[in-house]
Amino acid sequence: MNTDTVTPDKSELPSGADDEKYTISGTINGQPVKAEPNETILHCARRYGVYIPTLCELDDIDHFPGTCRVCVVEITLPDAKASHLATSCNTPMVEGIEVKTRTRQVREAQRLQVELILADHNQDCATCVRHGNCELQDVAQFVGLYENRFFDPVRVAARPIDDSSPAMIRDMTKCIRCQRCIAMCRDGQGVDALIRTGIGQDSAVGLRFGLSQKESTCVSCGQCVLVCPTGALGERDETDKVLNYLYDPDIVTVFQFAPAVRVAFGEEFGLPPGSNVQGQIIAALKQMGADIVLDTNFGADLVIMEESAELLHNLKQGMKPTFTSCCPAWINFAERHFPEILPHLSSTKSPMQSLGVIAKTYLPEKMNIDPAKIRVIAIMPCVAKKDEAVRAQLQFEDGSSEVDTVLTTREFARLLRREGLDIAKLEPSEFDNPYMSEFSGAGAIFGTTGGVMEAAVRTMYYVANGKEYGKIEFEQLRGFDGIRTASVDMGGPIGIVKVAMAHGLKPARVLAQQVKDGKSDFDFIEIMACPGGCVDGGGNLRSKKAYMPNALKRRATLYTIDRQQKVRQSHNNEQIKALYRDFLGKPYSDKAHQLLHTMYNDRKLHLTRSVREIWSEINMSTMVY
Repeated sequence: MNTDTVTPDKSELPSGADDEKYTISGTINGQPVKAEPNETILHCARRYGVYIPTLCELDDIDHFPGTCRVCVVEITLPDAKASHLATSCNTPMVEGIEVKTRTRQVREAQRLQVELILADHNQDCATCVRHGNCELQDVAQFVGLYENRFFDPVRVAARPIDDSSPAMIRDMTKCIRCQRCIAMCRDGQGVDALIRTGIGQDSAVGLRFGLSQKESTCVSCGQCVLVCPTGALGERDETDKVLNYLYDPDIVTVFQFAPAVRVAFGEEFGLPPGSNVQGQIIAALKQMGADIVLDTNFGADLVIMEESAELLHNLKQGMKPTFTSCCPAWINFAERHFPEILPHLSSTKSPMQSLGVIAKTYLPEKMNIDPAKIRVIAIMPCVAKKDEAVRAQLQFEDGSSEVDTVLTTREFARLLRREGLDIAKLEPSEFDNPYMSEFSGAGAIFGTTGGVMEAAVRTMYYVANGKEYGKIEFEQLRGFDGIRTASVDMGGPIGIVKVAMAHGLKPARVLAQQVKDGKSDFDFIEIMACPGGCVDGGGNLRSKKAYMPNALKRRATLYTIDRQQKVRQSHNNEQIKALYRDFLGKPYSDKAHQLLHTMYNDRKLHLTRSVREIWSEINMSTMVY
């Protein structure tokens, strides 16, 4: 029987394979399959559960197909006299095609290609942060690579390592030139800071105009880190710094962790996406010797009090729109790409920084602790938070930091493993600080797109009218569209407030440009740099960017936490009330301004025409955009 003409039984097809759109018949490893027009072999094989290794392909973003050439398969086309090898990620299924993924020729070709990729790749895998969680290692194991005949240590040593940024390190000794990061930066986020430079073995990933990571237009959103298959891109590791704090008996360690961390961190230890491991995180921190464990959700409630008061003040003054200021990558983006809109940014600090300030002022006063001994460590789903913590505007007058160290979710996982702790095996514990451990449901939903807006609306209405809004949840503010808009009736003298939300920097650019051009009629705009918000932050578990299913599960858990809280509005948090009564006075007071508000700087890259021309002349023949 000629298998390429057999129509498979519908019961054997994957879900949806019997749809009318699947009009092309072929075979994969002798089994009949159906494909839609222009569907690649790789995509079709995945639908049928056939594994084909690849290092350059991205699920969600258009990329540079075929750059790694590891996904080769053997194909025989109709009327062809012989089979030949082809890359499955950019070869379409055609009627009557025969595809073989498990032949000796395929295996040898894949093995050779991986060996060539490793020829100028750093071989010190044991010290790499990706060791044991590296796509290149996995593929090398799959193809059966046991030696590397072509390794050139001299060429590896010549490749650059850029550690100029306080947030990220770009290590080209570990780059395999897959160009995923370039695709994510350009097509996914619209920042377009990364480019490919050079040709052949001299090609690498660099920053535009030959700038360093710190000086470039990169905003440290970390989405490129999420898609990097190796250790070429990563956050600056500060786990040793935190261990030094923990081991020093003279230091009082104050840990805080963000709302999104509790619903994303469990995945690092094999738990289902969206699992709420808040109690296990507290238990792990206490077991490691943390002196005080706080919740960034408390800081989120504090931010809502300040930001709501600020927005109402701006509305009364006829100033609009006001942008939220919680996302540090968005702040970087505004300062470096749209400095013209900086006057529209809320001056309220982020929840992380607000909690850091209060932990070094109000908390030591209450607990009779020397503020000089306190070190605040924040665990965040974000790489840009490392940038934020070292901003000059966010330091005390004596030069000390409001937040001393930021660990991404990935770093925190490494820290726990170094201490021999498995989050999945720990009994949950509870927050126990009597001054700063309570949080509202509004604080919890900060971790997803639209959450800041919804939390703010709950409190703004109360502040404006002296009574609670008739409903708690605002479905019109929820969703995963890149840009969402709504109108909220604030009642009284405020009336209708027009709001907009964007997640991902490509949609954010659209709203920023409208404001810059004077074409926006919104009163309040929420921006989150990462798609989905913090639940898909650049500091979370790495992936090939099929982010939507996990982000949705994480978001759903945050909404569940919100619904389960006895208090769901920030202004009803009793510890927040006590903080204002005993320390700050009232929202937007002089003391609140001094401690909880900040300013922004124009950091746009201004190149002279001559610099641009020289760069273009030097790189025109070697630079690939």
